[in-house]
Amino acid sequence: MMKKTLLLIVLVTQFVFSQEEPNVKNSISTKFEKINSRKGQFFASWGWNRASYSTSDISFKGNDFNFTLSEVKSSDKPKPFGIEFLDPGGLTLPQTNFEIGYFIKDNYNVVFGYDHMKYVMRNNQNVGINGQISTGDYLFEDTAYNFDKTYTNEMINLSRPFLLFEHTDGLNYIFIGANRFDNFNKLLGINTDKFEVNLEEGIDFGFVMPKTNTTILGNKRYDQFHVAGFGLSASAGLNLTFFKHFYIKTDFKVGYINMNDIRITEDASEKAKQHFTFAETSYTFGYRFYIFK
Repeated sequence: MMKKTLLLIVLVTQFVFSQEEPNVKNSISTKFEKINSRKGQFFASWGWNRASYSTSDISFKGNDFNFTLSEVKSSDKPKPFGIEFLDPGGLTLPQTNFEIGYFIKDNYNVVFGYDHMKYVMRNNQNVGINGQISTGDYLFEDTAYNFDKTYTNEMINLSRPFLLFEHTDGLNYIFIGANRFDNFNKLLGINTDKFEVNLEEGIDFGFVMPKTNTTILGNKRYDQFHVAGFGLSASAGLNLTFFKHFYIKTDFKVGYINMNDIRITEDASEKAKQHFTFAETSYTFGYRFYIFK
């Protein structure tokens, strides 16, 4: 009797587990399907960036100057983390990023974005110069200066009396783009839809509208927004999503900027031009949501 009872328990146990295993697999499979169902979702994000730039040749042309500076070095201008990072009245003080987008398919989205980077030409560096200057004497902080000369393959120090040149409010890259979005929960064995590990890769293209702070050869400081050129870039980043809606994203972007129409003085005919590559790392917080479902 005991042997028959044990045999019955074993058979029942095998039957129960044989029925439960497909149900568990089906449940996990359903979770992955839900995670990968994004078509129709909107998303928006805000965050901060750091950027670095290649050297560039910068040409300046005005009524009494026409010269090119070679291999000019520059830096970004990060602001120490503080309450102004969250202050709506000071949103452009730090180097910030904004995006809003829409999933046209489960794994693809389109995006409109704004990268507010900052670019500062490093003063007091020595660079090559070619061209001519004929501005005559001028005062800078009560001291007289004169850089009049025809320069041919010479070196010059980029002192403040000679030139201040920075896109600090800022190097504004406004773009549209497309991204691929892949979830790695299944590969990593994460069997929940409350936390997602996602990879995003994308490309974008747009225009650059810097607010260039310039003081050149005794001219009055100029600092106004102006559409100066275009940019394009490619990016890849890690997206961690919590409770299906909230996410943190870190992104690495490389790109190219070409500005052939940079305003430098109150005279609209006086311009600068430059082009360079950049690398940008950003950290953003975002929210995914449906408007129509």
